[in-house]
Amino acid sequence: MKTTIEEIVKKTPATRDRYVDFLRAFSIIVVVIGHWLSAVVIKNENGIRVNNAVGMIPGLWILTWVLQVMPLFFFVGGFSNARTINSLRNKGESLIAFYKKRAVRLLKPTVFFLIIWIIITIFFVILVPEWQKYRIGIIATVGPLWFLAVYLFVTLISPFMLTLHRSKKLLIPVILLILTALIDYIRFKFDVPAIAWLNVFSVWVFVHQIGYFYEDGSLVNLPFVAKFLIAISGLAGLSILTNTGIYPKSMIGTGFEKISNMNPPTICISFLSLWLIGLAMILRDKINKWLDKATPWFFVVLANQTIMTLYLWHLTAYTISFLILYQFGLGHHTLDNISVWWLERPVFLIMPAIILIGLIKIFGRLEKSGI
Repeated sequence: MKTTIEEIVKKTPATRDRYVDFLRAFSIIVVVIGHWLSAVVIKNENGIRVNNAVGMIPGLWILTWVLQVMPLFFFVGGFSNARTINSLRNKGESLIAFYKKRAVRLLKPTVFFLIIWIIITIFFVILVPEWQKYRIGIIATVGPLWFLAVYLFVTLISPFMLTLHRSKKLLIPVILLILTALIDYIRFKFDVPAIAWLNVFSVWVFVHQIGYFYEDGSLVNLPFVAKFLIAISGLAGLSILTNTGIYPKSMIGTGFEKISNMNPPTICISFLSLWLIGLAMILRDKINKWLDKATPWFFVVLANQTIMTLYLWHLTAYTISFLILYQFGLGHHTLDNISVWWLERPVFLIMPAIILIGLIKIFGRLEKSGI
C-alpha cells in the first residue's frame, strides 16, 4: 500500500530531528535557486557560453558567504549516516544494509539521469554538425554529478570515520583542517596545482565529520556562546584568508578568478562550513518550533521525498527554459544591460521551477520513499 506524504507527516515520531531534514532540503533548494539566478548564458554564432553573475557584478560575492550552503548538506549527511550506522550496530546488524540504502537512494535516480543525458548527447552529436559549439552547455547541465561522486566517497568511508570519531573526537577534524592548510600551502608556495585535488577528501570529510558531533549531541548541547564562537571563528577565518591576495572572495567558482575556492576546495570552504554550521546551530531551536507545525513540516517532507531528483534535473529544467524563453526575446541581454537582466530574473526562476516540477513528476518515482 502506497504511503502518502500526509501519512508520513502524521506518523513522524517525536524523536525525529526535523531540523536535519529541513537543512537537507534548504541546502539543495538554495543551491538550485542560486544556479538559476546567477547563470549568464550567452548564445551567439560561436555557440553557447555559460558565465556566472557573481564574477561579473562587483560586490555580489558577499552573497556566496551565506548562500553557498553545500557544506550544510555534507554536515547533515554526517548526522544521517552516523544515525543509521549506530542504529544498525546497536541491533547487531551488518553494514550492508547501510550501503544498500544509500546506494539505492543516490544511484538509482543518478544512473537514470546519466542514461537519459547520454542518449540526448548521442543524438545531438549525430544531428547537429557543429555540436562542439554547444558542448559547454551540455557539460554545465550535467555538472551536478561532481557533488554526488564526492558524497558517495564520503559515505563509503563513513563507518571507519565514525569509529575514529568515537575514540578521537575533536582530534580528527583538527587533523583534517591542518591537512587542508598544508595542502594549500604546498599548492601555492611551490606551485603544485595538482595537489589541490587532495582537498576534495580533506575538506568534505572535515564537514561530514562535524555532523557526527551533531548526532552525538555535542553540538546541540553547547551553550550559545560556544555556538557563536564557532560561527564567528569561521567568519573571521574567511575574512582574513580572502584578504591575503591568495584566495578569491567568492565561495563559488565563477571562471573570472585565477582559482576557485570550491573546485577543488580550499581551506576557505572549511571556514565557510564553520560559519554556516555555527549559524545553523544558533537558529536551530527557533526553526524547530516552526517545524512542529503541520504545514512547514509537510513541505519539508515533500522536498525530501525527491531531493536528489530535484538536484539532478534542475539545470536541465533551466536549459529547457532558456531555449524556450530565448525564442521570445528573453535572455538576449546578458549583462550588457544590467537593469534588463535583473528584470528578467523572476521569469528565469518561475519557468525553470514549472518545468522542474514536471520533471520531478516523471522521474521522482525512482527516488520516492519515506524520509
